[in-house]
Amino acid sequence: MATMTPIQELRHSAAHILATAVLRLFPDAKLDIGPATDNGFYYDFDLDHKFTAEDLEKIEAEMKKIAKENQKFECFEVSREEAEKLISETPALSEFKPGRLADIPEGEKITFYRNGEFLDLCAGPHVRYTSQVKAVKLLSIAGAYHRGDEKNKQLQRIYGVAFPSKAELDEYLHNLEEAKKRDHRKLGKELKLFTIDDSVGQGLVLWTPNGSVIRQELQTFIGEELFRQGYSQVFTPNIGNLDLFRTSGHFPYYRESQFTPVIDQEQIDALAAEGKTCADLSDLLNAGTLDGFLLKPMNCPFHVKLYASQPHSYRELPVRLAEFGTVYRWEQSGELNGLTRVRGFTQDDGHIFCTEDQIHQEVCSCLELVNIILTTLGMKDYSVRVGLRDPESDKYIGKDENWERAENACRAAAATLGVPVVEEKGEAAFYGPKIDFVVKDTLGRGWQLGTVQVDFNLPERFDLTYTASDNTPRRPVMIHRAPFGSLERFVGILIEHFAGDFPTWLAPEQVRVLPLNDGLVDHAKNVVAELRKLRIRATVDEHSDKLGAKIRRAELDKVPHMLVIGAKEMEAGLVNVRSRADKSLEGSCTLQEFIDKLMPLIRERRLSPDAPLAKKV
Repeated sequence: MATMTPIQELRHSAAHILATAVLRLFPDAKLDIGPATDNGFYYDFDLDHKFTAEDLEKIEAEMKKIAKENQKFECFEVSREEAEKLISETPALSEFKPGRLADIPEGEKITFYRNGEFLDLCAGPHVRYTSQVKAVKLLSIAGAYHRGDEKNKQLQRIYGVAFPSKAELDEYLHNLEEAKKRDHRKLGKELKLFTIDDSVGQGLVLWTPNGSVIRQELQTFIGEELFRQGYSQVFTPNIGNLDLFRTSGHFPYYRESQFTPVIDQEQIDALAAEGKTCADLSDLLNAGTLDGFLLKPMNCPFHVKLYASQPHSYRELPVRLAEFGTVYRWEQSGELNGLTRVRGFTQDDGHIFCTEDQIHQEVCSCLELVNIILTTLGMKDYSVRVGLRDPESDKYIGKDENWERAENACRAAAATLGVPVVEEKGEAAFYGPKIDFVVKDTLGRGWQLGTVQVDFNLPERFDLTYTASDNTPRRPVMIHRAPFGSLERFVGILIEHFAGDFPTWLAPEQVRVLPLNDGLVDHAKNVVAELRKLRIRATVDEHSDKLGAKIRRAELDKVPHMLVIGAKEMEAGLVNVRSRADKSLEGSCTLQEFIDKLMPLIRERRLSPDAPLAKKV
């Protein structure tokens, strides 16, 4: 029997009640899987009828009836032969459950659960009675491939949520509605921040001028911190020789997440002349006997080669290289999601080559950098996860002793942060353990952002060395770090975190000047020119609308500050300030007085005048 928490038991039971209701209303449905999730549950169905929103209402009503029937969840175990007979005699189970049955080792008893007329092959556990599942809501319908493989049949997935009480359900649904308002895809379109065009390619982001401002401000922000910490900026290609990624291990160990390698036409023609098939081509790529190029899935091998391009002494270490490098991952189309799951994204990537006794200080400096970023952006509620290797898995490279040293280094550094730390086996990168920052946004949702990784293995695979104080060659240690993770994902999360209402320093448009009539437009343009001399992003609303319409337009565009200018203001050399970001700026003042109050918000990257600056340890 599987191990579950009480809330998981509740949600898994809700999934069975969902399936019971669907079979009552749609007897021809075939069942696949129905697990609990972080916030709820889902069940996958094969059915010719396409579920609709109206169907969800009927199914949910039927679920409430089943709950009131107080059906008992009964568990029983049978032999494999008996299980096969039960499945064959139950139409809803006959299509997909035999495959699930095949996953169970020979000799093990087969567990089924029954509630009322409903039967399912299931390891459980469940609550005792359906009446215990009281606070349930069906949310949506989506497509899902059987076993997650796009080569298999596409099924219909119904998502729902379940909580122990109606109050908790109501709170979740309220947060869900708030999340819809903050959805970065919706706000990104309204605020003209980015676009994704299928004719360009799914998962490939086009940054608009507004979105590019946010991205550039973030790059400038972290660039200043990198300079302070002694990094050197580098640039590397978007594509590299396939053998480079074979050596690093990315091609064999990370292959499912990569774009198909680029093979030159001469090789393809030669193979075709020999009668080779696509399967042969794949085998040759795996065997390493076919040349090609690969869109880089990571920047690490390029930085390794930059380090290796010249000899190094222990006196020069640590060598710190940084790059805003664009990488490419082949995500399944069903997993793509706005900016947060894309196929091409830019990492604020960095790699440190150091001696073993420098690891702790360098990792702590990386963690300090992440802390500065999160504090500056008001993301104070976060935890830390240390991802460790699973010794039973074959997806990791390197020697056991190197892994032990690297994992101990991550543990020691994470312990200095003074925040909750959890360890998760099997979450390490294939080359080394990592420290991940999991940040909760204003809705309490967790996001994995910055990461720091300790790596003894790539330096060994690439035979990197430095000359030690005794004049002998030694192996450096490599630290990978990306405080933002990816700029695309980070901006997507920021849009939702701020609900599009960015602090002044990050806002695409910081000031909008609103002249009361067309005769004041030229004066308004002069005001904008003065602001732009100081690199303040300002525009004029030249529409011939009334002031109320102009203010409303600026509010919808979430411009932090508005300067209203009428004839009296022009004659007196004043501006009338309206501020979304800081009410203390409001009122009439000279342009210079406004600038003097505005600049600290920009230069010090504050969320508000009273927000503390990020502490630099």
